[in-house]
Amino acid sequence: MAGQIIRRGNRKWLVRIYLGTDPGTGKRRYFNHTVNGSKKEAERYRTSKLSEKDSGKFVEPTRMSVDAYLDRWLEDSAKPRLRRRTFEDYKWLLKAYVRPVLGGNRLDQIQPLDVQSLYNKMRERGLSGRTVHVTHNVVRLAFKQAVRWKMLSQNPTEGVDLPRWEKREMLALSPEEVVRFRAAASSDRWGVLFDLALVTGMRPAEILGLRWRDVNLVTGSLMVRQTLARTGKAWRFEPPKTEKSRRTIPLPRPVVRTLAAHKARQAEIRLRFGTEYQDHDLVFAGARGAPLDSRSLVRRHLKPILLRANLPEAIRFYDLRHTCASLLLAAGENAKVVSERLGHAGVTITLDTYGHVMPGMQEQATARLEELIFGLPS
Repeated sequence: MAGQIIRRGNRKWLVRIYLGTDPGTGKRRYFNHTVNGSKKEAERYRTSKLSEKDSGKFVEPTRMSVDAYLDRWLEDSAKPRLRRRTFEDYKWLLKAYVRPVLGGNRLDQIQPLDVQSLYNKMRERGLSGRTVHVTHNVVRLAFKQAVRWKMLSQNPTEGVDLPRWEKREMLALSPEEVVRFRAAASSDRWGVLFDLALVTGMRPAEILGLRWRDVNLVTGSLMVRQTLARTGKAWRFEPPKTEKSRRTIPLPRPVVRTLAAHKARQAEIRLRFGTEYQDHDLVFAGARGAPLDSRSLVRRHLKPILLRANLPEAIRFYDLRHTCASLLLAAGENAKVVSERLGHAGVTITLDTYGHVMPGMQEQATARLEELIFGLPS
């Protein structure tokens, strides 16, 4: 019989389901579960488990802890398919928020209410809705794989309530503010770096990983082919974020001239330090050639520039990228052109992110239709 019910005491029943023969030992394998209640309740439980077994949805219980499972998932599933930076982010999120709350529990006993409690505790700690959402995405992927590996019958992250994600307001400089910013940056050692950010819309990691071999001062263009990634004090070069992030960007002539002057100064520094100079072919490097640290760059250079220009201190390095896109779109540049310059995966991302900086475009479209259809001058 595929399923048995054995009396174990007053209102106590052992439900035994035959699972087949172990191919390694040849022994018969059973799933055993004790039901406290009436015999009819035990029969209903047996029927449900037999149905799961017949449909292929049955999952054998595991005594593996959530901590042990996450270790396995990170090594066997996440690590082979993720970029190193993303993998390290996943590890950190799980260590900081998930393991302290759920790590000691048995994997097969995690319920949606446990996951909900995790997110509620994160909010009680003052963590943002965005942090909860990002953590949820990692936990959801981990438990989704457990379902695929037949370690869970269903994903316990399904059905939980997530807090509102208050998106951080995008900041961008106006044309007048750009003039003030550039004037304040003209005396800064890294003024040329910030100029490049404004005119190319490159991501900070792309600028800090830019090599001279990817800059053509004759044609006035550069190629984005690598980024600089950091984990703690360690750094490494990585491929761009997406395939569309690999791109060629033409440069304004004034920026080409300042880059040429910067290259000449860098050559003098290289000669001065000789063999002590770490030559990674970086366009922007420290005194001895090592990659720049974005946090130090912001603290020692960007923030003082903003102060001198009387601009909001909340402006981030990344907001210079937003400024480039906002200025182009507000001036009527084609969204696809802007999307290609930014290295977005598609123009939809550009429109969703910067649609609010294109005022009057619908009115212009209506005026053109009036002229085309009704013969009314626009």
